[in-house]
Amino acid sequence: MSAPAYVDASSTPVDVEKAITAIAAVLTVLLTAVAFWLSYEHLQEVAAAHGMAEAVARSWAWPATVDLFIVIGELLILRASLAHKVDGWAIGLVAAGDGASIALNVAGVGKDANALDYVVAAVPPVAALLAFGALMRQVHAYLARRASTPVTLPPPGVDVASTPVDVSVDRLPAAPPAPPAIEPDPVPELAALPVGVEAGSTPVTAGPAAVDARSTAVDLCTPVVYANRVDQLVRALYGSDFTQPSSARMTQAMTAVGLGGSESTARTARGRVKAREPYLADFPAAIAG
Repeated sequence: MSAPAYVDASSTPVDVEKAITAIAAVLTVLLTAVAFWLSYEHLQEVAAAHGMAEAVARSWAWPATVDLFIVIGELLILRASLAHKVDGWAIGLVAAGDGASIALNVAGVGKDANALDYVVAAVPPVAALLAFGALMRQVHAYLARRASTPVTLPPPGVDVASTPVDVSVDRLPAAPPAPPAIEPDPVPELAALPVGVEAGSTPVTAGPAAVDARSTAVDLCTPVVYANRVDQLVRALYGSDFTQPSSARMTQAMTAVGLGGSESTARTARGRVKAREPYLADFPAAIAG
């Protein structure tokens, strides 16, 4: 019976994750566009019904004075998050734009309308708020993965595992040539000693013993360098006690250095590290999450 073919399953989770991310991004963009369009058109009707019926261009431009605050604020929040900062002014813009959009959409229905009419009017601006926030979150995650961050030292208490290095014997430098033989000077003959006088012994220093130079096999491979900070942190955790880090341990370390506490992000980073360095899968997995 032939041995089963080896299947490399390390790329499967990555491919599935990319497909899910792409589908989620497309649906989020579609939902954001539809929700903004419904909210914008309703605000145009509200403007036309309150003094701008004759000015069609102005009635269509007026909703932009509300909805564009949401777009500007979300973009400023994204910029601040990439810089690991909190922009209170950007958050205020988003809150003001969303609050005004929801309030105007609901108020435009009228006073004596059915309760369901108010719900229908409130759904598009709320959906636009949530969808646009989800879209900005996906953009932030994509930029964070693509950003080339410099290699930084791990936080205190985390040991960096050293990459094993092998050196081939044929790469070792050749032994230096043996020095040329030196002819000893002729020793003069000693005069005969008188009878009864003992010749003293001369101390003789033995030559150095031959050293058997043995080479140790070491691998001169280039250490793996991770550009992503989360990957760096997860890789460093492997060297602290030479076990596969659990989800709780990875998220705790990520939170300590300000990289968030998402277990999904931690597991994905651990998968990328193990895919680049397959021998890490041989580490004990008793406490791996």
